[in-house]
Order: sequence, then C-alpha cells, then structure tokens
Amino acid sequence: MSESTRGVPRREFMKAAVAIGGSAALSACLDRGGMPDVPKGPSDLSKLPERQHAWNRFLETDDHGNNVAARHQVLLYLNYAGNGTPSESDRKSVEKALRSLERAYRRSNDGLLFSVGYSPSYFGRFGADDVLPKPKALAPFEDPKLDEQDAVVHLASDHAQLVLAAEEALFGERDELNGVSVTGLSGAFERVDRRTGFVGDGLPADHQDVSGIPDSKPVPEESPLYMGFKSGFKKNQASEDRVTIREGPFAGGTTQHVSRIQLHLDQWYEQDSRDQRVAKMFCPVHAAENRVEGAGDNLGDSSGMGDECVGRAEEHARERGMVGHSQKSAAAREDDSPLILRRDFDSTDGGEAGLHFVAVQRDVADFEKTREAMNGTDLAGNSSVGQRVNNGILQYMTVERRGNFLVPPRSLRSLPTPNP
Repeated sequence: MSESTRGVPRREFMKAAVAIGGSAALSACLDRGGMPDVPKGPSDLSKLPERQHAWNRFLETDDHGNNVAARHQVLLYLNYAGNGTPSESDRKSVEKALRSLERAYRRSNDGLLFSVGYSPSYFGRFGADDVLPKPKALAPFEDPKLDEQDAVVHLASDHAQLVLAAEEALFGERDELNGVSVTGLSGAFERVDRRTGFVGDGLPADHQDVSGIPDSKPVPEESPLYMGFKSGFKKNQASEDRVTIREGPFAGGTTQHVSRIQLHLDQWYEQDSRDQRVAKMFCPVHAAENRVEGAGDNLGDSSGMGDECVGRAEEHARERGMVGHSQKSAAAREDDSPLILRRDFDSTDGGEAGLHFVAVQRDVADFEKTREAMNGTDLAGNSSVGQRVNNGILQYMTVERRGNFLVPPRSLRSLPTPNP
C-alpha cells in the first residue's frame, strides 16, 4: 500500500511502531518499508571499542560539528531470571547474545548502537553495596519512584525496524538478523519494563497530540525536542574521555543516570512569550539580544553561556526575576569541562509528553552536582525567583522515576561480578 492510502506519514508511523513494540509492530514496519539495507558488523569484534559508551564517532554530525542522536530509542529494564548470583553459563549466554547483535549490524546511527548497564540492586546480589550509589530524589520538590531493576539495555538507531528487530532477537523471538544467526537472553534475563522515545527534527511536531501539549499544536516543525529548542551542543557536553572511569575494576566503563520526566507545556506555549521561553531555556541575555533563531541552530556548537550569563545568574534572579536552565547548568564544570554527556530523548509513553533524560558521567556524583546546579535553590532563596517558577524550566517538568547504572567496558558487560 502507498503512503497516501495509509494516511499516516512514514516517520510518524515508524515512531508509533517503536512505541508499541512486539512482533506485530515489527511486521507492520517491514510491510510498510521493508528492512533497511545496513552493513553487517565486523567479523572480528576486537575491532570495536572497549567502551560501551563510545558512540560519538559512530554518529552523524551537523554543520557545526554537533553529534546528531539516533532517531529511535528504546530502554529495556531487566531482572536476572535466576536466584542469587548469576551463573557462569548465564554469563556466557548473555555475551553470546550481545556479540550476535554486534555482528548483525554495524555500530552506527545508521545501524545499531547499544549498551548494557547494571544497578546497585544487581550488585547487591553479591553483597556489594559500594559499587554504585542508589538513586534518590535530587530536589526538595521531587518524589520519584526509584528504579531498582537489575539492568537496563539502551538501543538506538535511525531505523525503527532495527531497534524493534534487535529487541525481538534479545528475547528469543528472532533467530536471524541481517543474515546473521542470533541468540537471545532467555533464561538469563526477564524483561520487566520498556520505555521508548525519539529525537530529531520533525518527530516531536508529529507526536504532539498527547497529554502535556496544548491542543494548538505549537511544537515547531524544525525542533528536535518538545520544548522547541535543540540541545546537545558540542561545547556543552562532556567528552567521552571525561565521562570514562579511569581506575578500579571497571576502568574503561562509565556510570549512567536515567530519569523519566513528565512534561507540562501548556503554560510554556500558551502563556509564555517566545522571549520568555528563550530566557528560561538559555539565559535572559539571549532573549534581550535576540541571540536564538528558531530552534537554536544559529548558535553553532555552543549555547553561548559566557560570563554575561553564568557570572550574572544571581543578578538576573534579583533584577530580572528569571534565570535560564542552560545558565544554571553551565556552572557545573571542572577544568572548564561539563561533567555529564547527555543522551536524552522525548517520549509519548503512557500517552504523555515526556523526556527520558539519559546521562553518562564518570561518577554518579557528577550528575548529582549538575542537577544541584540546575535546581537553582540558592538563587530562589535570594531573589523573587521561585523554587520552580521562573527558575529555568523546572516548573514544566515532573521527575517520575530515577535510576543509576554502571556501564562496564565491553569485556565485562555480561553479568559482571563486583570485583572482576
């Protein structure tokens, strides 16, 4: 059937299929557009990076050198299927399954990117409580549910068919991908939750008929995210070297924080002016000087948080009654480098506009320090800025879930022990 007879644009159809998941959704994708012709991964897997989180070199970049995230994303939350600590046979079967994915699709946004992380609860199976801190509320106005599943698998690709097929393979519902024999995680892991999303120009506009977005359909077509602006500027992201663990049993790995955030954008679009949105997302100076065009592509590779923004946050709070999100978060730096590498994406899970905030960092404390800066609690205490109102974009978000995970190097990614 042609696209016109089906009535749903292709990119909207593919996003919906990922959100639904399962063999029926994959079959519909294949019926709609077939399986994309994607090169296989290397036969010699030693050619792949040891860092699971080494994604940047495999992503496309825009005209300014910013990495462009893969369009379709899935988070699979898993529990170990056995009792007690994992067996060696389970460890081998998990590694076999992950290696089969790597052979099936090349590592890229045009192929498949994935990582596996483990929670404090997982390491608690070994009686180890010092590998990774447990998740917790990170602001006085938060009351999130805490994710304590054993593991999370993050899948990402520009092709909806690939993330769906990879998920099916991991759970034993396909035995072949891209001409490569694959095995699943059956017997070692049970899937207990599934969260999905998307990022990229046009996708949020295509999917704004959900709770949390006004009926006026205000999300700009050129925006890669629901709030109307781009993020992930190269100079506002930590490098993969910066977020890599340097010493200890998991050197070469990283830590990952994943939040599920509900968005409330009625006031954002229906009451706030364009200048107010720019001021709250970036900095009041950006609004006053008309620095941001459209979604912010004109800013290049940096959100432009110079001293006139970062160094004057308290002054702006007192005199303008408003501070910007980027203005606050830019204060969380060491050696002039951001502390976290963001890999977040929007979502319509549960019929709500949401954001899955995925960040990798060397230590969970780096994320907590960044979040503390985003909270702007000190600014609220010394000005007319509220704890959430006019305090960046806090009033438009509710953190529903938080989870911390250790993402080991590839050689230790399959059911690791605390001291491998």
